[in-house]
Amino acid sequence: MSAEATAEGWSSGDGVDGVSAGQRLNWLMGDLVERVAGARQALLLSADGLLLSRSPGVDREEGERLAAIASGFSSLARGARAQLGASEVRQSVVEMDSVFFFVLPAGQGAQLALVADSSCDMGQAAFEVNRLVRQVGPYLSALPRGRGGQG
Repeated sequence: MSAEATAEGWSSGDGVDGVSAGQRLNWLMGDLVERVAGARQALLLSADGLLLSRSPGVDREEGERLAAIASGFSSLARGARAQLGASEVRQSVVEMDSVFFFVLPAGQGAQLALVADSSCDMGQAAFEVNRLVRQVGPYLSALPRGRGGQG
């Protein structure tokens, strides 16, 4: 297993062709950033805010901060759903002066977050993150969790 995959907390062995699940997910996060014009960063996190995967250019510390922020937004949205008469949260989008921040469920116990410039095509960004979740979401519920740095 590579040092990167071990640092990500993956406890499973190498997958197909020696590529770990963590490396494949990092590739998917990078591919998402490349497909969405104006996208800056993408990450996958557990429902409780643990960083699982990140796009290239996002260091571990920054990824962990973004995962905590995404988890907080997701928690607020889930808390508001009953008050607002909704049964599920499909996605949260926070629009700031220069950035959009998308957070959506990505399989049982996982979430996907995307940071994109405010000049991005918001429709395309939402389409791409939802398409990725539909494609890989069923597989994400089986992601192994690390054991606090062991491994």
